[in-house]
Amino acid sequence: MATNIETGEPVILDKGNLAQSIMASGALPSLFQPVIINNRVLIDGGVVNNYPIDELREKGIDFVIGIDVQDGLATREELTSAPEVLIQINNFRTINNMKTKVDKTDIYIKPNIKDFNVISFNKGNNIIKAGKVATLSKIDKLKELVSHEYQTHYSFKPKVIDSLTIKNISVNGIEKYTRAYVVGKLKLKSNKKISYETFSKGINNLVATNNFDMVNYQLKKTKGNETYDFVTTLKESRVNTYLKLGAHYDDLYKSAALINLTKKHLLLKNDVASLDFILGDNVRYNFEYLIDKGFYWSIGLRSRFNTFSKSVNAHLLLSEAEINTIGVNKINAEIQDQTNEFYLQTLFRKDFALSIGLEHKRLEIKSETISTTNPNEDFVFENTDYVSLFANLKLDTYDNKYFPKKGLFFNGDLHMYLYASNFNQEFENFSIAKADLGYAFSTSNKLAFNFQASGGFKIGDNATKTLDFALGGYGNNLINNFVPFLGYDFISLTGNSYVKAAVLGDYQIYKNHHFTAELNWANIDDNIFETGEWFTLPDYRGYALGYAINTFLGPIQAKFSYSPEQKTSFWFFNVGFWF
Repeated sequence: MATNIETGEPVILDKGNLAQSIMASGALPSLFQPVIINNRVLIDGGVVNNYPIDELREKGIDFVIGIDVQDGLATREELTSAPEVLIQINNFRTINNMKTKVDKTDIYIKPNIKDFNVISFNKGNNIIKAGKVATLSKIDKLKELVSHEYQTHYSFKPKVIDSLTIKNISVNGIEKYTRAYVVGKLKLKSNKKISYETFSKGINNLVATNNFDMVNYQLKKTKGNETYDFVTTLKESRVNTYLKLGAHYDDLYKSAALINLTKKHLLLKNDVASLDFILGDNVRYNFEYLIDKGFYWSIGLRSRFNTFSKSVNAHLLLSEAEINTIGVNKINAEIQDQTNEFYLQTLFRKDFALSIGLEHKRLEIKSETISTTNPNEDFVFENTDYVSLFANLKLDTYDNKYFPKKGLFFNGDLHMYLYASNFNQEFENFSIAKADLGYAFSTSNKLAFNFQASGGFKIGDNATKTLDFALGGYGNNLINNFVPFLGYDFISLTGNSYVKAAVLGDYQIYKNHHFTAELNWANIDDNIFETGEWFTLPDYRGYALGYAINTFLGPIQAKFSYSPEQKTSFWFFNVGFWF
């Protein structure tokens, strides 16, 4: 049963697409979008007919088992909010109608659902138990149905399908988006065999774009029944502009408030532009523009500005001789980084995102730690414009960015620096290659592990130190070649090459509450792949225990870390999504 939202009339769904009909029948108003079937806008059938026994009898059904999951009327003490009052008003009619419908039911089952409501999605197991208890109370009547009078023997044996081959792909209903965009999001190719799991992920990927109010599809068997034609019908969303707000705190950028403006179809059909403007202790911005062409080469622009102040390892800024001269190992520095990129991107083997492009980076680093001839001026370590070519290959199948329970992650990056402005007079061409690898898996519903490895090295001239690798701290979205490493503060360990391994354990105590234990090890120095130090026992170790709550505002995390080498500990805090 469904309800025509334009006329208020009940609609019987007894033919057509089964999945679509179920979606319409359960489209509870305000929680789920209406479903359009045969040009009718349909919502939950319970709005007008919550127990369609008369309609079943008219179809010739001779024996009806009815399960009544309707709420009873609430008392004045239980009516504590406006939604509860509205539900009570709706229940006046449905409860009164049930008085006659119960007598028309051959076996009437009424589970105790007093502690649940229509949005108790996280209490599914308890609801099932309540249904089981109520059903077992009618077990004798149910056993009577297995008498000879009602027995029917079936020889049907369902065939389990774990993979399929798509022969033809048909996309209907698109106006602003192109076929290439839709097929790219689905990650489907004609005449290619894929697993059903991969197929399902493609459908979810298309839905997750939020560009379509409706995504319906059918798999039609072709002649010979060995392949399928994929036919999808889409309804494009009319909303193409979004304003989003967020808040965040971490130990590097400190407090921050986010204003995001996202605009789709800014210049072309398949484009999207996004601007993050971040206010707080360190003002930042991030702009992205992408013309998405799916499997074809997409075109993108990125521009971002980051700034923060931090005590950093002096080796990131000075040579060994200069450090010995001034006699400091740590320097309080203000770092500003503006990066602009033009790139081309395509899907490689359906799951990998391959990008190649041109990058301009303006890097400015200054400090009050070192004195200058003018006491009103800061000492400038870096004030250089760099130009580089880059290539990036990325795979991300983690089921959750912050608390993955399964999936693979790979991110490989190569930057070839070809030019630097006059400030860096010793510049010669060099390249930096790095890669990150992760594998997450679960041993139970509550316990998950994530094994990670990463490394990087510099090729060519080593005079430019400020773009070397720097380990320390915790977090995501760190700029340049800064790498998180628990047990040490941000930008504590530096070198032009490094290797790192980590093991993360995540125990979900109860929903959205996570206890974490992490171990990481690393070697970092200049030219460790040439000296063989990358394959020795780790020089640096760090261990951490943490507690996290996953909220709608993003994760709230606290981590206590310890380093055996330093015999010191650090607390790291994060509130909200990383940006």
